[in-house]
Amino acid sequence: MSQTTYKDIFKTLKDFKISETKKGKFFSLPALEKSLGITLSRLPVSIRIVLESVLRNCDGKKITEEHVKQLANWGATANRIDEIPFVVARVVLQDFTGVPLLADLAVMRDVAAKFGKNPKNIEPLVPVDLVVDHSVQIDHFREKKHLT
Repeated sequence: MSQTTYKDIFKTLKDFKISETKKGKFFSLPALEKSLGITLSRLPVSIRIVLESVLRNCDGKKITEEHVKQLANWGATANRIDEIPFVVARVVLQDFTGVPLLADLAVMRDVAAKFGKNPKNIEPLVPVDLVVDHSVQIDHFREKKHLT
């Protein structure tokens, strides 16, 4: 987290020791419990994982304090009227879906350049990893040393 600046609206950002010289940071749900005065341990593990992501990405704009409070007060039998502003950390795409995505990004960058805009502004909002899930084959032929 050293390169990223997070907003700590609920004062839940805590340090942990990685090594003698390095520290990491995490958003603490127990600290959020104290801040909000509610018991989060009653929530299913899946909701707590999503809550940590919502808390980590709470910027006061796209994800607000109200979003965090709504999810922290999640009830199993409550009416589902609120959306969860979940932000993924990374998207992994296989080559079948990833290659068309890369082509779409290239076309959007070309259009931006044609309109006098900076094509580098066309970027995914989250990191994307393209996985080539089949073998890559390279053929060598007609090389003198392989001919007999």
